[in-house]
Amino acid sequence: MKVRWRQHELIFVTILAVIALAGYLWNVHNTPIDAFASPFINTHTPFNLYLNVLLPDIGLVLLAYLTYLFINLFIIPCLLFPKKMEAGTAQGFISLNKMKISLKGMAGKVAKKMVWLMLQILLIVLLLGTANNIATYFTHQRQFNYPGFSIFFNKNIPDSQLNIRAGYAVVLFSLGLYALYVGLREIVINQVERPEGRRDFRILICNELTLFLAELILLPCFLRSFKLDEGHGFFIPYFSFVIPLFLVLMSNTYWLFPLKGTKSFLSKPILTRLLLSTLLYTLPFIFLLSLSPYVFIGRIFLVCWLSQLFILTPITWLAFQQKKDKILALMGAQKELIKSKADFQFLRSQINPHFLFNILNTLYGTALQENAGRTAEGIQKLGDMMRFMLHENNLDFIDMHKEVDYLNNYIALQKLRTQYSPEINIEDNISGQNCKHKIAPMLLIPLVENAFKHGISLKEKSWIKISLHCNDIDILFEVRNSVHQRQENDPEKDKSGIGFKNVLERLKLIYPGKFQIAVNDDGKEFFVQLSIQP
Repeated sequence: MKVRWRQHELIFVTILAVIALAGYLWNVHNTPIDAFASPFINTHTPFNLYLNVLLPDIGLVLLAYLTYLFINLFIIPCLLFPKKMEAGTAQGFISLNKMKISLKGMAGKVAKKMVWLMLQILLIVLLLGTANNIATYFTHQRQFNYPGFSIFFNKNIPDSQLNIRAGYAVVLFSLGLYALYVGLREIVINQVERPEGRRDFRILICNELTLFLAELILLPCFLRSFKLDEGHGFFIPYFSFVIPLFLVLMSNTYWLFPLKGTKSFLSKPILTRLLLSTLLYTLPFIFLLSLSPYVFIGRIFLVCWLSQLFILTPITWLAFQQKKDKILALMGAQKELIKSKADFQFLRSQINPHFLFNILNTLYGTALQENAGRTAEGIQKLGDMMRFMLHENNLDFIDMHKEVDYLNNYIALQKLRTQYSPEINIEDNISGQNCKHKIAPMLLIPLVENAFKHGISLKEKSWIKISLHCNDIDILFEVRNSVHQRQENDPEKDKSGIGFKNVLERLKLIYPGKFQIAVNDDGKEFFVQLSIQP
């Protein structure tokens, strides 16, 4: 499920443009031509209905609409959803086969993107500003029909002049306002679509709200475009009635009725909430009605409140019954996730490793008695790793030094296994002891496991290079390993790393927008770089 705010806005603007053009043509058709021509005739200025009225107005509306489409279908997607983007956004990683990620490279890419954006804005300002000035000139040509006319404004000349700079300033100001709106829109969408919590339920509410706002505004725009609301005081009563009704609909459907369950409507908690919510939704808009001379406030307040209680509430109850299962399922998704996690923790607890510690301690003592130092060291490190998995792996976050200890123990065990193979080179530079950050446990080890699984060959020269650095802002982790051609009979020849996929999924859930991961596989070396801002 996705937030459809952008789609609803696009449909709304398209319908609004059609209504504006249709209303304009309708009004021009029903207006005598003398009403347009007389100001021109009085100033002895040639008049043409198409050149001085229709083409400037219609052309400006169409150009503005096409500019809106260009911004929303080209510029914004190129900025927010490029085909190859840094991980931590929609896809989560970049293939370095086409782009080498580095701090310098990322800064250069951001600079290029900003220059590209500025050029697009400049193009739009020039195009729309020029069109606005041309349209202004032809629609007000009667004001500029005098000797000494200049397109630049001169305050020393009292006659009307075309202020060409104002035309561009209006376009630039409008683009700035729309940019602020787009920024707010994208922030809200990102918050609504964040993975934690009842994501689908939030998306459903957001889609209902944006669709309602589009429909709410279109009707007054239609009436105003065709001049059907003049002298009737329509707008204030319209907004004062419709908005409270929508709030009651949303409140009852997605809050009160799911909360009701099997309780009666006459139960004290449900009845109190219903009375208070409808009252609160009605009161603010009664003050709007006081601005209209056609409305008696006391009567209309009672009518609005009672309508919400005795007409709209039963209707919303029937509507809720039609989609009850879907709403309750979305609201209960988080509960099911918690239950699933609890079941997983219960199953994992059945595999009690305490007895393994006793066996390892016995083997450790035996190895010392037999002067098997390497064996004793390996058993000790394996015991430390199992202790970490038992006590630390259940936590959401752990101190960075504990994750580092686990990594060091794992690498040390692998070195014990390969230390007598001269063709295998293992380098590790892990300096995280002074790191004050916390990290999700077992997040880094799958990348190291993949390196040892796929990067070690007993027949070919192999290497693994691991580094971990930490500062006050982020954690930087890099793993490089050699790549070897798998045998045709290898059962894992065509299998990708499941551990790596799990790391990506965990990063998206735990550090949304706060990580970058880059991978590169040139056939000889596999490289992965992970940066986390805890």
